Amino acid sequence: MRIYMKQGWSLTLRHMPVVLLLFLYQLVWGFFLYRFVSAAVVPLLKRYPDALASAGSVQLFFAEAEFRLLKTDLAAPYLWMLGGMLALRLLLTPLLQAGLLYSLRHADTERGTAFLLGIRRAWRPITLLYWLKTALMLAPGWWLVPPLARALAGGGATVQQLAMQALPYALGWATWAIVVHLLVLALQFGAVARTGWGSAMLIALRHFFPLALLSLILWTIAAGLSLSASALSLLWAGLLALLLHQAGYLARTLIKVWILAAQYAAWRGQGPPAAE
Repeated sequence: MRIYMKQGWSLTLRHMPVVLLLFLYQLVWGFFLYRFVSAAVVPLLKRYPDALASAGSVQLFFAEAEFRLLKTDLAAPYLWMLGGMLALRLLLTPLLQAGLLYSLRHADTERGTAFLLGIRRAWRPITLLYWLKTALMLAPGWWLVPPLARALAGGGATVQQLAMQALPYALGWATWAIVVHLLVLALQFGAVARTGWGSAMLIALRHFFPLALLSLILWTIAAGLSLSASALSLLWAGLLALLLHQAGYLARTLIKVWILAAQYAAWRGQGPPAAE
C-alpha cells in the first residue's frame, strides 16, 4: 500500500496544473450553487415568523409554503435551473476525468501532462462509464426513497424513528455505491489503458479488497484533514479563517487527485501491460 501511495503522490505532483484547474472548477461550481440556493431560500426565510410570533403563525407559514409549492408554478424556474446545472455537471465532470485519467496513463511518456489530449481521445468511454456509474449508484433510491417519503408524509412515526429504520438501508446503499464506484473506476482505467473492459474488470475483481483498503486509507486521511481545516476555520474568525477555508478546498482537490493516482498505480501494478 505504501508503494502505491508514494507512486500516486509522485503522479499528483506532476499534475499540479490539473489540480489547480480542478480546484477552480469546484470553486466556480460551488459559487453558482451557493448563489442559486441563496436566491431560492433567503426570500422564503424572510417570511418565517420571528421568535415572538404565536405557534399558529408558524403553522400558517408552512401551510402557505406547501400551497405555493404544490398549487402554483413558483418552484418551476428553480427546478429547471437546478436540472440544467446538474445536466451541465454530468457533461463537464467526465470530460475532466477523462483528461486526468489519460494523463496519468501517459505520465511516463509525456514531459508535461496529456490532459487536453486525453479529453479528445478518451471522453466517449469515460463519459459513458460515468453516466453508467451515476445511474447504478442512484438505482436503489427507486425502491428506498418512495416508502420513506410515504412514511414521513403519513406522520405515524417521528423523524428519529424513521432515521433509525432507514439507517441499515442507508448503510447498504452507501456500500453499494462504493462497490460500484471502484468497479467502474477499474473499467475507466482499462478504457484509457486500452486493456479492454473485460481485462480491467477481472483485475478489479481479483484485487478488489486491496484496492478498497487503499481507498479507505486515503479517504480516511482526506476526511481527517477536512475536519481539521473546518475546526481551525471555526476557531480563527476573520480573514485567516476565509483563507484557511479556501486552502481546505485546494487541499481536498489535491487529495482527490492523489487518491485517483494511487488507485491507478495499484491497478497498473496488479494488471497486465497496457496496449498502446
